[in-house]
Amino acid sequence: MDLEVFALVGPSGTGKSYRAIATAYDLNAEIIIDDGLLIKGNRILTGVSAKRQPTRIGAIKTALFMDDEQARQAREVLREINPRRILILGTSKGMVDKIVSRLSLPPVSRVIPIDAVASQKEIKKARAMRVQYSKHVIPAPTMEVKKRFPDIITDSLQVLLHRKDPQGKRSWLEQSVVRPTFTYFGKLTITQHALAAIVTRATREVDGVKSAGRVLVERHADGVVIEVHPVLYYGCILNQVGRQIQDTVKRRVEEMTGLSVKAVNVLVKEVFLPDGKKGKGPVR
Repeated sequence: MDLEVFALVGPSGTGKSYRAIATAYDLNAEIIIDDGLLIKGNRILTGVSAKRQPTRIGAIKTALFMDDEQARQAREVLREINPRRILILGTSKGMVDKIVSRLSLPPVSRVIPIDAVASQKEIKKARAMRVQYSKHVIPAPTMEVKKRFPDIITDSLQVLLHRKDPQGKRSWLEQSVVRPTFTYFGKLTITQHALAAIVTRATREVDGVKSAGRVLVERHADGVVIEVHPVLYYGCILNQVGRQIQDTVKRRVEEMTGLSVKAVNVLVKEVFLPDGKKGKGPVR
């Protein structure tokens, strides 16, 4: 394989992934290898995201391609694409060398420290985002990341490329901000009770809702399914309120937890009448 390998290195939380797209663009690197993923342009070619692992140790092993099948698939994809230049992200040159070895790549030809592409102010801001909010960046578009890892996506982020295109314009590229299942201080778990509390509060935000009633949350590999049995006030437009409940619950859960909400099912069984009584029975 005739290619050149570059390394972008720096401690965890210093903004390497955020700088990856622009750095790769400046180097004319076709492939980015970051946290167990092979990324080309706006596509994740193969890999398992280290940010999806339940523990820090698991994340490190994934980032280093320690799993034989993961490494084999990555080597196969690289052979098929046959890139000329690759940018590998790592916390140190030693980490990048381990990835190079696992993927049977040639030695690193150039090491780029993070402070060569980011100011101290930018690095400090990146550290604050990591420590305070446990937010990480994946250098790929939101829809691409969400398709593969719907349970960790939180938001999109636009990056302005430094180098201009042939028309003299600077392009914007999208990458993703995620909240992984682990933090560097330990594992992060969101309980069913906490999810139900968020759903209950979100449901009560909607006009026409007397109470959230029963709340059920089912976890799946690709997200959560929520069911709400609200009590609504007599006189409200039931289907309209129901849709508002769906929209509000989905938005609140995703923005507060980073989980992908597959569906919000609303079943109105009771209506609160003006005399203080409840009219029972499913509303169809």
